Amino acid sequence: MHKLAGWIVLLVSSCVAFAQPVPDKALRIVVPFGPGGGSDIFARLISPKLSESLRQPVVVENRPGAGGTLGADLVAKAPPDGNTLLLSDSGAYTISPSLYPNLPYAPKDLAPVINLALFGNVLVAPIRLQAGNVVELVALDKASPGRLSIASSGNGTSPHLSAELFKMATGLKLVHVPYKGSGPAIADVTGGQVDLVFTGYASVASLIKGGKVKALAVTTPARIAELPGTPTVAESGYPGFESYISQGVFAPAGTPREVVSRLNREIASALRHPEVAERMRQLSLEPHDNTPEQFGTWLVRQSELWARVIREAKVKVD
Repeated sequence: MHKLAGWIVLLVSSCVAFAQPVPDKALRIVVPFGPGGGSDIFARLISPKLSESLRQPVVVENRPGAGGTLGADLVAKAPPDGNTLLLSDSGAYTISPSLYPNLPYAPKDLAPVINLALFGNVLVAPIRLQAGNVVELVALDKASPGRLSIASSGNGTSPHLSAELFKMATGLKLVHVPYKGSGPAIADVTGGQVDLVFTGYASVASLIKGGKVKALAVTTPARIAELPGTPTVAESGYPGFESYISQGVFAPAGTPREVVSRLNREIASALRHPEVAERMRQLSLEPHDNTPEQFGTWLVRQSELWARVIREAKVKVD
């Protein structure tokens, strides 16, 4: 619920493995969120390259609603011919099935194609907060349990679940403050109305560089190049702690294996196009090379993790 992802468009059409290629038929890339979001931006960034490569129109179709589940369901029920793909936050596969009791599709209805980008969260705080790292944050919380608050882009979103996982690992008594989107959440943390928020680095890079907020920790196993002085949560006394944001491409279940493999290769190639790679660097992102099988294995592990967090933290959507 964050940014990135839009390369799906590139892979779907270039599939020579389609049983009956239809050059005059547009390739449909479904983005299950509104215009302007991360998935939408990247879909539109990559679609011209894909259209050139395939000599075929590529259409980015926004189908927002129900936390991304409407668009995901549309693709899950589409013919498995490679003409309709889903470009989405991977939460459509790893989080939604545990969050929505009446979800109209199941993970088995979507075939993983490629994990487009994988990046950790940054724990950000206002400059005024009297803690500069996780160790100091825990000490501050112990001195006044329940006083600290943590924002998120909404109940059940990736930042919210990362916060709940963080609370479970550290024992912090943080008060969750849900917002409708990451923008308002980050704005109130910057202004000091809320104490903390988990978010992608790209969304707060300028605020950190400008001294408007400070980074207390990152959720990757190793420190990130952009914040070499910011420790990981794992090295702060909580080994094994990891939390990621991911954007992925999915096809309807039943899409031929050779088609999925070809799409994976085409998209990976598109991500290495100089223009696309430069835009990704500007967003502090790196392509995440992986096969459909590797992506599928990762999704299963993530699904198990977030199902446990949702169950134990009793997370409910609005």
